[in-house]
Amino acid sequence: MKIKSEKDFWSGLLFVAVGVGFAWGATVYSFGSSARPGPAYFPFGLGILTAVLGASILFKSLTIETPDGDPVGPWPLKQLALILGAVILFGLTLPKLGMAVALPLLIGVGSLASGEFHWREVLINAVVLTIGCWLVFIKGLGLTIPLWPAFVAA
Repeated sequence: MKIKSEKDFWSGLLFVAVGVGFAWGATVYSFGSSARPGPAYFPFGLGILTAVLGASILFKSLTIETPDGDPVGPWPLKQLALILGAVILFGLTLPKLGMAVALPLLIGVGSLASGEFHWREVLINAVVLTIGCWLVFIKGLGLTIPLWPAFVAA
């Protein structure tokens, strides 16, 4: 069988691998029931859905012809490093600096990976997403995530 879209083939394969990995990893936890789901319920379902999505993308890559074969280009290593660094920075700064500082840092550093970086858009995104996360995670779910830096909250 000939690969008709190289990008779709590799992305579909990655989706299947990640989905199966999540579903398999979830099997070591309790599933619970539909009325009282356990810790495995959501990751298992999400893993299966991800694998099914990947399988459909994989099927498409083998059946639908593209004009040039849709080749995979060079890996954007700078952008990958910026996004990975932003996530690591968020994880390191959240406990000490709180969500009000760590989340805008994540958004700002992650936005540098885009070729369409504009300060105004980044600031608007940071404000809207920080308020949204505060509403969902701290107010709505009642999680004990620090909102302000430790030296301000004390």
